[in-house]
Amino acid sequence: MSSLSVETLAAGATEPITSAGNAHLGLAVVGGIAVIVLLITVFKLHAFLALTLGSLALGAFAGAPLDKTIASFTAGLGSTVAGVGVLIALGAVLGKLLADSGGADQIVDTILARASGRAMPWAMVLIASVIGLPLFFEVGIVLLIPVVLLVAKRGNYSLMRIGIPALAGLSVMHGLIPPHPGPLVAIDAVGANLGVTLALGILIAIPTVIIAGPLFSRYAARWVDLPVPENMVPERTSDDLKTRPSFGATVATVLLPVVMMLGKALVDIIVDDPTHTVQRVADVVGSPLIALLSAVFVGMFTLGRAAGFSKGKLSTTVEKSLGPIAGVLLIVGAGGGFKGTLIDSGVGQMVLDISKNWSIPALLLAWLIAVVIRLATGSSTVATISAAGLVAPLAADMSTTHAALLVLAIGTGSIFFSHVNDAGFWLVKEYFGMTVGQTIRTWSVMETLISVTGIIFVLLVSLVL
Repeated sequence: MSSLSVETLAAGATEPITSAGNAHLGLAVVGGIAVIVLLITVFKLHAFLALTLGSLALGAFAGAPLDKTIASFTAGLGSTVAGVGVLIALGAVLGKLLADSGGADQIVDTILARASGRAMPWAMVLIASVIGLPLFFEVGIVLLIPVVLLVAKRGNYSLMRIGIPALAGLSVMHGLIPPHPGPLVAIDAVGANLGVTLALGILIAIPTVIIAGPLFSRYAARWVDLPVPENMVPERTSDDLKTRPSFGATVATVLLPVVMMLGKALVDIIVDDPTHTVQRVADVVGSPLIALLSAVFVGMFTLGRAAGFSKGKLSTTVEKSLGPIAGVLLIVGAGGGFKGTLIDSGVGQMVLDISKNWSIPALLLAWLIAVVIRLATGSSTVATISAAGLVAPLAADMSTTHAALLVLAIGTGSIFFSHVNDAGFWLVKEYFGMTVGQTIRTWSVMETLISVTGIIFVLLVSLVL
């Protein structure tokens, strides 16, 4: 776990927009983050507006001219949306096709038909992990909660024994695996290799989700024993479809972009020659844009047409998938603007100046920063974006593997202890019919377990690779 030298940074850095010293700049960062936290938690302002105002406040606190602060913010916003905006949109389209075609239900029904008894919590983890690959966390919850409630009711299972593994699968995918917005933004911010990050993310996600899902659910079921809330079992919208995609075609479509991106990473390692024809082809085929775009077009046939969608229905599905992600794109973009303001103010240099005298590893530092911001704002995405902007300079002389691990350290920190300032907390509470205390003892503890277990595995992998 290497650290970046001040000389290396200075050689490639542009002139900061402020002449503030480290102490002054540190206070400005604290003030800027405090503004964001207050606006989100106290004034309930949308995260997009909070990040925008927080960026301007950071520049003002640091003594930077307003015009330069605005320029830094808009440049950061533009580069972030250019880097990950299209990928988020393509992920949303694929997720909508999966949901509306009945493909998600097909995966669920097929796996549940082959699982029973003690295998059921493991089946729920598998379902959530596969479904959670292309879907946003909230969409995944909406799709899976009815399944969780039906399985618990019909099989007479403990609600927590079935629900916690499903939530763990979704949460781990959301925090560690691209193409989810948080990991994508962190990869873009620190310049990590997406394929390597994806491969290491899956490697770390497997033991993490086992510990926080099926294993922890045994204890959660003892701590909170609740009946299934009858009024929270909605009808499954895909039941009126005449046909549904096959299980094999659905899984193959979901995993297609993952296989393409992992294939690129494998070729990069084996060939290791940017001028070689095989590697040049793999770099194109395995790029996130081509991988997700391919999955979307394949999904139109394997999912949409298989469900009997007309051309008009396919067009409507794509159109409806893009509306709900507008807020996500704006938050991610504003987060990129905040990151740009941080970097242009000289915060990266400040972090290096301070951390070079610490014995704390860069990966653990990134995790701690993400944890603090997560606890304060309640937003995993805001925590990821802000932490990535602060620690990005540390990745400059890291190996490809350690840069990817830096992204995963940030991702695990961004999941830490979801509580009352997190929308996901209330979503889980209401769907499961729990009190605030019960939600903390189950959902919040599970999120913390994912975060702590994840960073432990990140640090262990960093010692080996």
